[in-house]
Amino acid sequence: MGKYYLTTAIDYSNGDPHLGHALEKVGADAIARYRRMAGDDVHFLMGMDEHSQSVIQAAAQAGVTPQAWVDRMAATFADYWRLLGCSHDDWIRTTEPRHARGVTALLERIAARHPDHLFVSEYEGLYCTGCEEFKTGAQIVDGHCIEHPTLTLVPTKERNHFFRLSAYAERVHQLISDGTFAVEPEIRRNEVLRLIEGGLQDISISRVRLPWGIPFPGDPDQTVYVWFDALINYISATGFPEAGFERRWPADLHVIGKGITRFHCVIWPAMLLAADLALPREVWAHGYVQWAGAKMSKTAGTAVNLSEAIKRFGPDPLRYFLLREIGFAGDGDFTWERYDARYAADLADTLGNFVSRTVSMVHRYRGGAVPADPKGFATPLEPDARASVTAYRRAMDTIDLQGGAEALIALATRANRYVEETAPWKLAKAGDDAALDSVLANLTRTVERLAVMAGPFLPGKASEIWQVVAPGRPWEGVRLTDLDTPLSAGRIVGKPPILFPKPQSAA
Repeated sequence: MGKYYLTTAIDYSNGDPHLGHALEKVGADAIARYRRMAGDDVHFLMGMDEHSQSVIQAAAQAGVTPQAWVDRMAATFADYWRLLGCSHDDWIRTTEPRHARGVTALLERIAARHPDHLFVSEYEGLYCTGCEEFKTGAQIVDGHCIEHPTLTLVPTKERNHFFRLSAYAERVHQLISDGTFAVEPEIRRNEVLRLIEGGLQDISISRVRLPWGIPFPGDPDQTVYVWFDALINYISATGFPEAGFERRWPADLHVIGKGITRFHCVIWPAMLLAADLALPREVWAHGYVQWAGAKMSKTAGTAVNLSEAIKRFGPDPLRYFLLREIGFAGDGDFTWERYDARYAADLADTLGNFVSRTVSMVHRYRGGAVPADPKGFATPLEPDARASVTAYRRAMDTIDLQGGAEALIALATRANRYVEETAPWKLAKAGDDAALDSVLANLTRTVERLAVMAGPFLPGKASEIWQVVAPGRPWEGVRLTDLDTPLSAGRIVGKPPILFPKPQSAA
């Protein structure tokens, strides 16, 4: 059993979460759940980024203190992720003392090992309050930040502490190129490499002392820059700088959005190299959830309210739709029409229908007792089922979550076709008990597999399916090996579940 430390980006505390946040969190959760089923010792971190100018502004507009504001936001985000079934093991907030200790320790460690790589200088440029970042020419279109085109860039001139990022360009480029520090998917890796090849400038890592933030070590007039501060959460959550933090560090996977690859794939590894600390093994940069081709964001406003999307069919169907339809590599559009169609076709008519009809037939023809297969599962369904399982594992092992979801529904589709091919109702009428036992055993075996495969995507529904066909075996103990080993015959299955009810308008 291997260690697997997984993180998501920590979210700004300046507004409610939207579907873009949800895609990242449920995607990372699906990875965490899959790795647990694989037997890994998973530690899954999520949290909040609470030191920024945007927090000060949002708190002032709400008439509360910054601390009261971030407390409110942290509770809101945590409630949403709990509702969506996220199974994180830790929740870090950058206002916590453990994080402040980690930030101070990392800066002191860089200063001790590479003192000439921290220096004081003057910086002048255009600052985006949405990104909390100074923008370069390539990041500006028509006078606005490409990530936040509705915001006005703020001309800023300050005397700050700087990090000599330029000193690490060649090393970071090499580590990415040879795969030591993996950046995926490939399109993001190529973007990052081109960015480094274009030349790296030294970066400001402090701001003139704000009333909200971590004091810069040794300089009470400066506050640690929010992005420098935020990145360190991944290691401060391991207990750094206390002894034993290496039990979890380095991270095995950072899951982030494609808009923040510069920070995670250039600046963060350079910071760690400067501190003589191990780099994370991989960064996965997913795409955006869009509405009519435009990115959903807090700044621009959202066309789809996350709460409304969850309430439409429940949290599990939303998780499935985001990972199956939007995917975890490129951008994808959310529309109510596509959501409704995917829910009906994949979940209600295919997966839910198959589970329900299988359990119903076991009750109707065998009193609820799962029969043994006299053919030893040597049926036309079995090789197709094994092929779907192989495709599923290959996809999930390579973070192709869309492919994993496709394999799940492909198996349910094939199993529904097997029902029509074998016509159990005709076998029962003809009194062909051996053939009927074989069909029912194979169908129930497929339900078991579908429950396991659905676990990362539909954790609540997967658990419900498992409890119906595997009474007495706790869901928490399910492993990928259950895909290969049938449960024993003779057990009594539960009542046929209605997993994905049709909406009233469609009834």
